[in-house]
Amino acid sequence: MNRSRLLRTGPQGSAGRPMPDGGRTRPRVSIERSMAIELIYETHSITIDNETGHATGWLPGELSEQGRGLAAKLGERRRNDRIAVVFVSDLRRAVQTAEIAFAGTKMPIRHDARLRECNYGDRNSMPSSELHGNRVRHIDTPYPNGESYQQVVTRMADFLRDLAATHDGQRVLMISHSANRWALDCLLNGARLEEIVDAPFEWQEGWVYEVPAAWQGPA
Repeated sequence: MNRSRLLRTGPQGSAGRPMPDGGRTRPRVSIERSMAIELIYETHSITIDNETGHATGWLPGELSEQGRGLAAKLGERRRNDRIAVVFVSDLRRAVQTAEIAFAGTKMPIRHDARLRECNYGDRNSMPSSELHGNRVRHIDTPYPNGESYQQVVTRMADFLRDLAATHDGQRVLMISHSANRWALDCLLNGARLEEIVDAPFEWQEGWVYEVPAAWQGPA
C-alpha cells in the first residue's frame, strides 16, 4: 500500500500574507507518493560444500569451479537490469558470488549480516542428508548453540523495514541463502515455514518480490 505525505501551508499562505477569510480557506496540499521496492533474490553460487554434501550454515564456505562460472553468469543476467544496489550476506560464499558477478563494475555492494543463512550452531557443516527432512523441528527450536528458522524471519523483517525506509521505488538485488528466501516468502507472500522448509529445492534464475512502501511487517 502506498503512503502519502501531506505538506500543508499555514493559515498565512506561502507568501506570509494573511488570508482574506482569516485562514478558513482550505490549505493547498502537496502529495509525495512513495513507491514499492522490487526486490530480486538470487541464491549464492554453488560451493565445495554443496558438491560434497555438507550444510555450511554460518561457516564461510567457498565457491567451487562450477560455482564461479555460475556467479559470472549471474552477473551477465543482472549487470544491465537497472539494479540500484546489491545487498549480500557477509558469509564468504555469498560475498564471492557478488564479487565475481559484478567485477569491473561500479555496482554498489553492501554486506549485511542479517542476510546470513540459518545458524546451525554445533551442527554447522553437518551432512546435508541429516539436515534435509528435519528442518521443521527447528522452526521455533534453535539448533544447539545456533538459531531457529523463526529467528531468521525476525532478522529478515528488520532488514526489510530498513530497506523500505531507504530505497523507495528502486530495484535492488539480494544475494543470500535458502533460509532467507523462505523468510521472504513468509513475510511478503504469506507463506508458512511449516509448509516450505522441507520442500524440495528447485533452482531458478532469481525470485522477484515486492516490498510495499513503508513496509513494517506482516499484517
